[in-house]
Amino acid sequence: MAAQAQDFPGGRPLLPPRAIPEATLAEPEDEPARDSGGAATRAPAPNTPMAHSALPLVPFSSARDAIRAWMRDSSAGNQLGAVRALEYAASQGHLTAQYKLGKMYAEGEGVSANDLKAFEYFSKIADDNADAIPGTADGRIVGSAFVALGSYFSDGIKGSYVKPNPDRAFDMFHYAASYFGDPDGQYNLARLYMKGQGTSRDPRQAARWMKLAAEKGHAPARAAFGEMLIRGGEGVPRQPVLGLMWLSLAREGADPAREAWILERYDAAFTAASTADRTAALALVERQQVAGARAAGAPTTR
Repeated sequence: MAAQAQDFPGGRPLLPPRAIPEATLAEPEDEPARDSGGAATRAPAPNTPMAHSALPLVPFSSARDAIRAWMRDSSAGNQLGAVRALEYAASQGHLTAQYKLGKMYAEGEGVSANDLKAFEYFSKIADDNADAIPGTADGRIVGSAFVALGSYFSDGIKGSYVKPNPDRAFDMFHYAASYFGDPDGQYNLARLYMKGQGTSRDPRQAARWMKLAAEKGHAPARAAFGEMLIRGGEGVPRQPVLGLMWLSLAREGADPAREAWILERYDAAFTAASTADRTAALALVERQQVAGARAAGAPTTR
């Protein structure tokens, strides 16, 4: 390993996950085919996601050249050219291009949504870069790829060889959480411990991982950890004031369009809380905000 794990509060020993099967991507030719007269001919479509057989393969000189073309075509609104440039860069091992394509296929952004193609790009990233240095730009990309794989193994991909596999989902989330310190990985790992999926149910481990993600500003983790503290039990001490504080912080960082459940949990918890607990919690929130502003070097107001 190039670096030590970022967060590892117990649980399974930290080992690189096994390689993902059947996650290979063919690479296009480096140069276009030429006829006897030296003119470029139409190259056969590469066996890669989003291959475009109706167009010749653009002879990019390098992955960097392809990335420049992607930026240029994206700005000009040429989505087809942008995707093809990304595919070339990805086939040359360009990490950002591989991740961008994975996200595009997962979300249907500029291409038809295709979870299997997304899975294969994320798998390529994970298989080739499991020892990327945590905390670096590459490390953050690889950690996010492991999280994406965990989600695919949790649910499977209908009609494909990717079947629901809780054990593999646990491996993916655990590696993202412990080696890369990825807050999404920590949040999802905590949920597996809460449910006992892919591992034995362990509320204490769930709380530990949820707290790590919450401390990094992960809004869903803040809300979930806050509820754990308000509820207490199963090895988690009941601390309603701290729980209300975390729910307040979660509400501030939540996206109302996608995370309305956080707002609902916040409203329910504060409605049920005593006046004294609400006052104490809001004082803790203010203290957190002041501390955060000082750490960021921003001026504070009282």
